[in-house]
Amino acid sequence: MTDAMKTDQPIEEMTFRDALTELEGIVRQLEGNELELEESLKRYERGVALLRSLQGRLDEAQQKVEVLLGEIEPESSDEVDTQLS
Repeated sequence: MTDAMKTDQPIEEMTFRDALTELEGIVRQLEGNELELEESLKRYERGVALLRSLQGRLDEAQQKVEVLLGEIEPESSDEVDTQLS
């Protein structure tokens, strides 16, 4: 078992950066083709879980940005309408 397998922490407790760093490490391990089949499968499963979490976090961040932009845009168009009147 690798050190990475011993130190896997719950994904929901990881920061975005830590999850991304671990995912990158898993990709390197899998590309290195030095793991046994069983360990490769475990690392792949962990990678998929990390990827889903990261994608979910990015989707949430995008939604928040869209909401914030939606709050800003009406104010900007109101100012333009007022200036044109």
